[in-house]
Parts: sequence; structure tokens; C-alpha cells
Amino acid sequence: MTTKINMKTNKGDIIIELFPDKAPKAVENFMSLAEKGYYNNLIFHRVINNFMIQAGDPFCSDNDEKTQCGTGGQSIWGEPFKDEKNELLVDTGALAMANSGPDTNGSQFFIVTGPHQKHLDGKHIVFGKVVEGMDVADAIAKVATDDNDQPSADVKIKKIEIIK
Repeated sequence: MTTKINMKTNKGDIIIELFPDKAPKAVENFMSLAEKGYYNNLIFHRVINNFMIQAGDPFCSDNDEKTQCGTGGQSIWGEPFKDEKNELLVDTGALAMANSGPDTNGSQFFIVTGPHQKHLDGKHIVFGKVVEGMDVADAIAKVATDDNDQPSADVKIKKIEIIK
């Protein structure tokens, strides 16, 4: 059975196929958080053209002053979860867990908008791939940003819908 999500942003929709057979914990975590509305109204807080767009930090909502933006988030288990090794590459369209080192996965994730990022292979759990809306992800990656790669105007996830 194919598992897909529709990430509805204020720039358009991104349809992503998830890979529960390759990264079961990452998919379970992401799906559970999405179903609870955890990602609703969070912004893409780190955006680098031709590289990636990152979101999933609860300190980065469209309502916050964003002083701690980029530092938060937790898994459904209340603590970071271990890396899941698989052969999936950090390549164009990949959905991967953002982390601060080995076994520090929480709620933050990124979508690769540039070419294959070989230096990240094996360091981030790839658990999905964009199947529609890559143009939307690319458009987000191209927005104006400040010196911390944060968009000058909020680009937000309105909600994530599970497609059965």
C-alpha cells in the first residue's frame, strides 16, 4: 500500500510518497505528528536555494516572534529517536529528517531542492520523495531570505493531509 501526504503550503501543494518499509520509525513519527496537526501553521524556517527547504520546528509558527526558531521539536516518543539506515539517497525531491547529529531525530524535516547531496547520505533518514509539486518546493527555495537563511516573508505549511 502506498502512503502519500499532501503538504499544503501558502505557495501551493507538495505531494510526497512516504517509505514506511525503508524508514518505519521516521514515517510513524511524521504521520502521527501530521495527524495531530503538529505541523499546521509552522513556517519553513531554513531555506537555501538549490539545496533544501526545512520545517517542523514548533518554535517557528506564523504567530511567534521566532527568537528560538530552528532549535525545537520533538518526536512522538518525547525524545529523539535513532537513525534508520537505508540505501535511499539525499537526492532531489527527497524528504529527510533534519538532525543535529547521530540519533537526534525529532520533528524537523527537509526537502532537497538541489542535486544529490552526497555529503548528507547516511547522516539523515530519507523517508519519502516528492511525487508532485516539486515546482512548489523549488519556488519556496527561491524566496528572499535573511542572513540566517530564514525567509523574509513567512512561507508556511497550512496543513498536512494524509492521502489514503
